[in-house]
Amino acid sequence: MALAALRAGLLAGIGLLATSLPAQADTLQSALIAAYQTNPTLQAARAQQRATDETVPIARSDGLPSITSTTSYTEFVKKSANNFTSPSRVLNSQIQLGVPVYSGGSVRNAVKAAKIRVEAGQADLRATESSIFSGVVAAYMDVILQEAVVGLNRKLVEVLDINLQATSDRFEIGDLTRTDVAQSQARLALAQGDSRTAAANLASAREFFIQLVGQAPGELAPPPPLPNLPEMADEAVSIALDFNPDIIAARERAKAADRDIDVAGSSRLPTLSLFGTGAYNDYFGTLGGTVAGNFTQTEQTAQVGAQLRIPIFQGGRPAALRRQAQARASAAMETEIAVERDVIAQTRASYSSYLAAQELIESSQLAVDAADLSLEGVRAENSVGNRTILDILDAEQELLSARVRLVTARRNAYVAGFSLLAAMGKAEARDLGLDGGALYDPEVNYRRVRGKWFDWENDPRPAAEATRTVDTAVQDGEISQD
Repeated sequence: MALAALRAGLLAGIGLLATSLPAQADTLQSALIAAYQTNPTLQAARAQQRATDETVPIARSDGLPSITSTTSYTEFVKKSANNFTSPSRVLNSQIQLGVPVYSGGSVRNAVKAAKIRVEAGQADLRATESSIFSGVVAAYMDVILQEAVVGLNRKLVEVLDINLQATSDRFEIGDLTRTDVAQSQARLALAQGDSRTAAANLASAREFFIQLVGQAPGELAPPPPLPNLPEMADEAVSIALDFNPDIIAARERAKAADRDIDVAGSSRLPTLSLFGTGAYNDYFGTLGGTVAGNFTQTEQTAQVGAQLRIPIFQGGRPAALRRQAQARASAAMETEIAVERDVIAQTRASYSSYLAAQELIESSQLAVDAADLSLEGVRAENSVGNRTILDILDAEQELLSARVRLVTARRNAYVAGFSLLAAMGKAEARDLGLDGGALYDPEVNYRRVRGKWFDWENDPRPAAEATRTVDTAVQDGEISQD
């Protein structure tokens, strides 16, 4: 499915990812970029994938030649009295070369299984990236929602405060009763409490935003629209079955587990290897004792040969290992089906939630319009004595509730839409247009290490790439005054 419109929207203002990030995230684009570059969960997943990449050269190493050198120096501090020719000291140095020729297929299948697990790990990394982005979108929309709720509650407090003053004034002139004043006071107190609760929720939303993004939210701009969402649930499921990273990872792990069966069974087959050994001995002129001149004080030896190992009986271990691998392969197959079920359910649920939120937006907008009109009418009728102060207070509360439902529905619709894209496997950096030149490609590291064989070829010592949030300011529930 094309996501050109979303890609264009998210590309706006991105520039190069390598440039320095602002102190605050003001747009959904900047928030996603910051999380993509500095989120510790995503950075850890990338490092874990690099560790998975190394399983391929590790598996391949069992099929490559090996060379071992052993050197020893011995002082014979006490010799037998009957031995007149034994040396007093000796330096022994040996070198062994082993070349595996046939290993029953264990190396070949282990390498294939490792390669498949690399592909599964890359799919897991995609899933982590998608999950982080979904969290960022939800956190971004939560901040916008809570800011709106704080603003609505603050305005209600202001209106109720003015209403209380007007009610008190009318009570002083005998136009209203003490009950009217008490009702106004009660509603104002409740609104002030709700306003403080909304401010606390906003502070919490901002702190969670910092946790994911690594930066404090600034004046958040409205997010770009989510385009080209599927028109039918079946269409969404069809795309998810092909592109959802969790399904791909489970599928690849099932394939790798099938290879493990052959690896386990290979221990029952013969193995063939070539070997060569060279040795050097130096007795430092002490071999032969008093007749040392009759002996050669240094010697070199060498042997080459082939070794065929044919297992005959191993106590049932090979069969047990193979049955164990078969059981694990069966578990991997069932897990693949379980993941597929889960993805189907998630996709359908996200689609239903998105449709429901869209419909709720329409109904909530109608409710806001009606409640606004109702409040105006109640106030007008109160001015001529047909409505009580309680009627006005109830109308004010209904309007607030309708407005909160509207902004909540808008938030839920956007989050559900993005969750639907994530379930379809279309909510990663490559889909969202975060391609300013620094996208992380796990294939690059895999290609770098898969053929390495030198024992002393090391990478630099690791250093943390994620940013810490200990220096960020404590968030509050204040919003800018309009």
